Amino acid sequence: MNIYVSSLSYNTTGESLQELFAEYGEVTSVNVIKDRETGKSRGFAFVEMSDDTEGQNAISKLNETEFEGKTINVTVARPKTERSNSGYNNNRGENGGGYNKRRF
Repeated sequence: MNIYVSSLSYNTTGESLQELFAEYGEVTSVNVIKDRETGKSRGFAFVEMSDDTEGQNAISKLNETEFEGKTINVTVARPKTERSNSGYNNNRGENGGGYNKRRF
């Protein structure tokens, strides 16, 4: 089960999250998300647990609890969605936003 953990302290490490979640079952991976340019934590992480029942138990026990000075949010991670290459969602039809369409 993939678990999303947010509102983390910027000092939280993968090791400390591993220890926290290991109290509820086998943790297969921890990924603290970091800023590409600075290398600092962005305040959220993903924790993978091998057993769904243990993962659900960890979510129910840890959601909205204090960890390293912050109240964390713990939920089931949503599947990653694909982004378009254009950088924004173009809902204006295949001809774009209507610019350069002159009616005489």
